[in-house]
Amino acid sequence: MKDNGLVLTGFHHLTAVTADAAGNLEFYTKVLGMRLVKKTVNQDDVSAYHLFYADGKASPGTDITFFDWPAMPEKRGTRSVVQTGLRVAGQDSLRWWKARFGEMGVRHEDVVERDGRWVLDFSDPEGQRLSLVDDGRLGDAHPWEHSPVPAPHQVRGLGPIRISVPELKRTEKVLTEVMGMLPVRTYALGRGGPNTHVYRMGAEGPSGELHVAVEPDLGPARQGAGGVHHVAFRTPDDVQYELWAERLERM
Repeated sequence: MKDNGLVLTGFHHLTAVTADAAGNLEFYTKVLGMRLVKKTVNQDDVSAYHLFYADGKASPGTDITFFDWPAMPEKRGTRSVVQTGLRVAGQDSLRWWKARFGEMGVRHEDVVERDGRWVLDFSDPEGQRLSLVDDGRLGDAHPWEHSPVPAPHQVRGLGPIRISVPELKRTEKVLTEVMGMLPVRTYALGRGGPNTHVYRMGAEGPSGELHVAVEPDLGPARQGAGGVHHVAFRTPDDVQYELWAERLERM
């Protein structure tokens, strides 16, 4: 977790891809009840919108953002981010969300226990793979007062996030020796599913966990609508940000 005083304190944001900005806005604000905190353009491609959704204060670690590109749907596979966790406070919230998804026609699974936590997997209209995760009320919450979702059930932030790789060795080397994460446990993803390795950063609970599923039998993913573009990690301050940049360049 630490190397020469450097530390990652959890996730900062996750950015995904949509080919339907209007539908995306409708789903994330009116169904999930998240706050649209900013609408700008992609700094690398100013022809595309960039939509930012977060909690009531736009807190670091709560942002899920979208590039609006006229892209084909994602081709599923390994070497990709495969599921985004969104934290909620308790099993009562998961039951509330399951009923809401049923009423609103959102594709969802049952509430199940995974890796010692209760979760509710679902997807947005473009197939973005998401999961509501009971975070045990760890950390602060900043509800959005204008959300259609009652404050006790609102999304509290990101985590855990799951990626898929065909083999673990090189990825683990980067996560542990470069990024300073700690390997903490392994679990099977579903009955007969791939081994999934959990790496922890500074934050306690799912907001500080990256899950790595090892899936050697899958072909590589191809990025597109309904998929994830990147995940960003958080540093405590600007000084450490610059030191991390120097460390990555050096290594």
